[in-house]
Amino acid sequence: METTQSFRKGRGGAQAEEGVEEGGGTRHRTKAVELKLLQLDSEDEVGAESSSRSSALMLQQPLKYKKMVIYLTLTGLLIFTTAFLLGYVAFRNSCHSCGDDGDLVPVEDPAVADQSDRGLLYMGELRHMLKKYLREEMLETTIRRVSRTTHPAGSSECNALAREVLQRFQQLRMDHTWTDSHYATLQFPSSSQRNTLWLVDSEGAELEEIQLSAEDYCAYSATGVATGGLVYVNYARAEDFRHLHSLGVSLEGAIAMARVGGGVSFAEKVWLAQQAGMVGVLIYPDPADVPQDPRRLGLHSGAAISDHVHLGSGDPFTPGFPSFNHTQFPPVQSSGLPLIPAQPISANVASKLLSQLEGPVCPRGWQGRLPYVRCVLGPAFSGVGGRRVKMGVFNSMTPVLLNNVFASIEGKVEPDHYVIMGAQRDSWGPGAVKSGVGTAILLELARTFSTMLQNGFSPRRSLLFVSWDAGDFGNVGATEWLEGYLSMLHLKAVAYFSLDQAIMGDDNLSVYTSPVLAELIEGAIKQVEHPKHPGQSILSHLENVGGGWRDGIVKPLYLNSGAYSFTAFGGVPAMELRFNEDVRPYPFVNTQWDSAERLQERVQGRLGSVGVAVGELVGLMVLRLSHDHILPLDAACYSNAALHFSSQLNQHSTELQSRGLSPDWVFSARGDYSRAANTLKEAIQNSDVQDERMTRLYNTRMMRVEYYFLSQYVSAVETPFRHVLHGRGEHTLSALTEHLAMLRSHPVQFDETRFRRQLALFTWTLQGAANALSGDVWNIDSSF
Repeated sequence: METTQSFRKGRGGAQAEEGVEEGGGTRHRTKAVELKLLQLDSEDEVGAESSSRSSALMLQQPLKYKKMVIYLTLTGLLIFTTAFLLGYVAFRNSCHSCGDDGDLVPVEDPAVADQSDRGLLYMGELRHMLKKYLREEMLETTIRRVSRTTHPAGSSECNALAREVLQRFQQLRMDHTWTDSHYATLQFPSSSQRNTLWLVDSEGAELEEIQLSAEDYCAYSATGVATGGLVYVNYARAEDFRHLHSLGVSLEGAIAMARVGGGVSFAEKVWLAQQAGMVGVLIYPDPADVPQDPRRLGLHSGAAISDHVHLGSGDPFTPGFPSFNHTQFPPVQSSGLPLIPAQPISANVASKLLSQLEGPVCPRGWQGRLPYVRCVLGPAFSGVGGRRVKMGVFNSMTPVLLNNVFASIEGKVEPDHYVIMGAQRDSWGPGAVKSGVGTAILLELARTFSTMLQNGFSPRRSLLFVSWDAGDFGNVGATEWLEGYLSMLHLKAVAYFSLDQAIMGDDNLSVYTSPVLAELIEGAIKQVEHPKHPGQSILSHLENVGGGWRDGIVKPLYLNSGAYSFTAFGGVPAMELRFNEDVRPYPFVNTQWDSAERLQERVQGRLGSVGVAVGELVGLMVLRLSHDHILPLDAACYSNAALHFSSQLNQHSTELQSRGLSPDWVFSARGDYSRAANTLKEAIQNSDVQDERMTRLYNTRMMRVEYYFLSQYVSAVETPFRHVLHGRGEHTLSALTEHLAMLRSHPVQFDETRFRRQLALFTWTLQGAANALSGDVWNIDSSF
């Protein structure tokens, strides 16, 4: 080898020497010509011999100059082309806000050892790869596998499914797979005593028993017996109870009859009924809200819908604390647990009871579609004897071991920052929608990203895939994990995507999201084909039906969403996507009829294609979050909410000033936040995205925007949903706005001391968010 190298070196050295000698001779002759020309120019008199020599030399020069010009021109072109290509590559590497097809986000090829010769994959290639590897048949197979039997949390079926999910993760090219366990207290129907419903006389003697299914119940209901008159409360919303009070209907000591739906959860219905002084709640699916023709994919009129009634999330007996097996907290109970019993009933049972009521006629718009029912409010029953309703709820609390299953792909640049995808695994019934869809999409995304990893995909940030336990009981598994890492999660989690109930139809897309993530949506829906309208993207379909896409699909997070706790409790940007149908909502969730066959029939055989559409939407947004140098998050998203509240304060300025209250501090905090957000945006636009230190600083500030809006002045144990805009409690903007409205609607009920406290809590939370977003705590004033 050394001889060969010496030979090559010697041969090259000889050639080089020859080249130098030739070049030297040429340069010598050229210099002689130049010197001679200068001498000729400087002399006044030239001899004939010199003149003839000069003429001969000048005749030879044009040919040499032409060669030199051609040589210099080619050299210049080569330099220009090289510089252009280098500049083009550098620009493409630094582009973080180009168009959708602008080949964003260079990705290092891990197969290339020499980073100077790294392979690059751009967003167009990654998008093509994502679509190529997502498989319809895999999604359908998993949905059918998961929903072949009931699998409630803590059951052997659910534990077997957890082992299967873990095994599927382990078969993929994941960097880490693991489980974590929690001991939580869940409520189930009693095995020894069924829940009951009776008509009784004025003395309490039982006249008629109304049969209830042993499987239907409200988890975390208070237990015991309640007796009273029956009042129809529509959807049991806050405005419904206000309307009943205005009509003079007696609610104290009565049992509420409430419809499913209306934009409020079972837990909120029971809580509001309890606040109104009622002693129990019956909840039924009205045909006006839930289709009830089995021949046309409707719920059977004899079926009830079960749900939990804990006004919160997680284990209600360790509020604010994680239920890890190595922690032993003193017995405590969540303030969100109801103090009155609640029970789901069928439309048939509701019809039987409501048809016998007497009292004022229902307000306009309260009439449902129960057959043979004249809509009256109660609370009395027709006929003699002073009949009432007696309900008995005997559910039992049970400690259960829960298992969350995790898998991760490590990021190559920022491995400590995670983009999280998760889905509920348990279900009271077969759970095709409730748990099958989410689990299938989760596993398919994990398989797809793992396959992409083997074909050049190299994420900048880490990806985390999670299968949650006990979702039916109020996202218990997810919330317990959040509670365990609450002090650090906002430092690590970029965003969370909930895949729960992602397919309930195939027509309309709804996106329940933190506003911080809203900018991601448009790019995704522009690139994904609508599953029901081939040839059209989801965005173009929305534009064809009219209206702006934001108004059409973007909705706020809600209490029972799998994403809600991440934002309202943990301060992490979160999103949940769902295909549904407004005209015919899917009626089988939380029933024994939630099967893969009914879901497939509902979407007219397009279950796989709708699943792929959801996978693409989530996958595209995950790609952006895991690879862009600058995170595509909107730090200014709450400026409009603060501005809207400021305008409301202005409208009440006279009343406020008469009470010595000034909104000036709110205006100042709103202005500081708006300026801080705009300053950060401008700094990012003018920065070098290749500067890793600066990009990390900017990203850290943006990914904590939701955390900035968690009130630091209320307890995470007593008021877990501390977010001032998405949370629940006295500290929230909604509570402050409702109280402000009393200045004109009910000035006698306006509590000035309470309002001052509410205003102070919101103002300082907003000011704190502005200070944090500005970045430099020592130069806050100059930053603004």
